[in-house]
Amino acid sequence: MPELRPDQARRTHDTFRGARPLSAVRPARSLRPVRSVLSLLAFLASLALLVVLPGPAGAATPDTARGKPPTHPERHWLGSTLRSHEKPAAPDGPGPIPPLAAVEGVDVSSHNGNVAWSTLWDSGVRFAYSKATEGTSYTNPYFAQQYNGSYNVGMIRGAYHFAQPASSSGAAQADFFASHGGGWSRDGKTLPGVLDLEWNPDGADCYGMSASQLVGWAKDFFTTYRARTGRDAVLYTSTTWWKQCTGDYAGFGAVNPLWIPRYGASAGELPAGWGFHTIWQYTDTGPVVGDHNRFNGTYSRLQALANG
Repeated sequence: MPELRPDQARRTHDTFRGARPLSAVRPARSLRPVRSVLSLLAFLASLALLVVLPGPAGAATPDTARGKPPTHPERHWLGSTLRSHEKPAAPDGPGPIPPLAAVEGVDVSSHNGNVAWSTLWDSGVRFAYSKATEGTSYTNPYFAQQYNGSYNVGMIRGAYHFAQPASSSGAAQADFFASHGGGWSRDGKTLPGVLDLEWNPDGADCYGMSASQLVGWAKDFFTTYRARTGRDAVLYTSTTWWKQCTGDYAGFGAVNPLWIPRYGASAGELPAGWGFHTIWQYTDTGPVVGDHNRFNGTYSRLQALANG
């Protein structure tokens, strides 16, 4: 057998191992076009946006986790419709307070976030109401901090329900309220629940209901709430709204305590059936939380209301 030259021997060895001859190996392919890389980066960026977009209503957000009001704060709370429908009396703040009606209070909802209860206590606030529910689906995500926080610093506390009469019955909303923070216990520190009936924030002033329909709705709420808790609920309403939407119905005055909002020097005219108010919301621009109130009586009478 003739002797192979070195280059012939190398080709024969590579062929035996199954490798392609070196002369047949192609150069490496070039990198993909820059536009392909940019497309990939754009796709990854879109995935990142999906992660940070807000979730459905009521879901936890970075703001709520840090104790701040949510990015899109609640729009409905005690008296939130008042300024857009009634001209406040001037000046906006209480005039001389009778010495037997000087117990200061506040009301709060989720738009207040976590409340500085110690600061309010040190300023003289002695009672607080927190929004618990609205309609039959909304619960205040800050309710525990607000309701328990006011109690823990020594305040007498209570809960309120923002009514949505057009969405469900008064009985259904009273049940929902009583089951989600609106209950009552004879501990000397818990006030009866409040029904907040005011201007419709989302449509017709009187919710598209007649005076008799609204009165019947409120009766169902009060009856169910009493059956659930053993207490008669407080009614929060303005005289102007009550006259327009219920025809100034006088049938609740003998049973349900009245909480009247009027931003000025006095509580002003009361709805028919009530000879006096129990609580007066006198401003929505007070220190720390905005809404400030006066109980129409001494501290011992406030305790008596809590005790039933």
